[in-house]
Amino acid sequence: MAAVNVLGQDDRPRFFPIRNAPDLGLEAPRPEYGVALRCNVRSLAGMQKEALVVSSGSDTAWRLASDEGPYLAGHDEAPFPLAFMAAGMIASYFTETVALAAQRGVVIRDLRMTLDNYYTMEGSALRGTMVGGALAPELKVEVGAESDHADLRSLYGDAAEASPVASLLRRENVSRFTLTSDSRALSLGRVIALDIDTPADPAPLFGEIDVDESGAAGQLVTKTATAAAHAGEGGAGSSLRAEQKRTLHVQATCTAQPNGIRDIQVNLFKPTGSSFHFVSDETNQRAPDALTFISAGIGFCFMTQLGRYAAITKKQLSGYRIIQDTRFSAGASGGTGQPGTAEPVQTHVYLDTPEDDEFARTLVDMGEQTCFLHALCRTAALKLRLRVP
Repeated sequence: MAAVNVLGQDDRPRFFPIRNAPDLGLEAPRPEYGVALRCNVRSLAGMQKEALVVSSGSDTAWRLASDEGPYLAGHDEAPFPLAFMAAGMIASYFTETVALAAQRGVVIRDLRMTLDNYYTMEGSALRGTMVGGALAPELKVEVGAESDHADLRSLYGDAAEASPVASLLRRENVSRFTLTSDSRALSLGRVIALDIDTPADPAPLFGEIDVDESGAAGQLVTKTATAAAHAGEGGAGSSLRAEQKRTLHVQATCTAQPNGIRDIQVNLFKPTGSSFHFVSDETNQRAPDALTFISAGIGFCFMTQLGRYAAITKKQLSGYRIIQDTRFSAGASGGTGQPGTAEPVQTHVYLDTPEDDEFARTLVDMGEQTCFLHALCRTAALKLRLRVP
């Protein structure tokens, strides 16, 4: 039986700024340097999830939503998790390029970037051998004829290194976790334990949020093309198979409006999925900034793997939530003159399940092991491939 379409029954926008976020207890973690973000995520039904994201760099908090397409038996009501990461990555590269060009006095016009991200999934979920992987991304940069072409390749390469995304690619950032199951703190299995106090379950936060009508105007994220369900590779339910050996391909293209808003088109080529248009604002005021989308993407992807593993193993998991903290440097856009950096992701997991403690531990282990974006974080030396026509 198909899961309830919770997002489809919600009269509110899928994505919106949150009214009176500080009064609700939506606060960012302390920034040790740069920017710190907290991403509270809960499951809705099936593959649908919602996130409340707050950043230390802004007084605006965002409600975002995610779903999956037919390949994961989703309702396709909102972007898939990897779309958020693609949008955030390319918005970050774009922002750092614009900032560095301004600092160097280089004129670039009609900047257009295209990012191709590739991920892998291979092994057996039932035998515990299934592993998600991340491959080196490719970035194509194009500019108008009136741009200053003197040493632009060096500019693009330096801008890519200035992005905090560069640290996710080149360093081994192994994530840390805590685990709470049915209000009981549990020890962990294979994943690394996070040696800090576990915050309160975020479940109550989600019932109190409302739209800030004075905030962002217009559609923050819209579906631009719907993929039809089909049989075979990438078809209906294909990603729920217990045995996997496949490669995923996500593409994002970014340009800028005259007012500085980033227009981002994200396409899912493999498996076959829908396309979405995002808008992003580096100030995090008119639309979510790059780091908000990146943090949401990591949280959504991990949550998808929890639900997916429970579905494959036919275990009962009525609800699950996370509090995820991420920390990044400001890069060229912050005038640091230093390469971008990122700290290991910190995630607190909360489960509602009648299953035993061993299942809870295995669920977190397999969630991290099969999450494409935790794989991107923990895989060192993923060198961005830069293409300049």
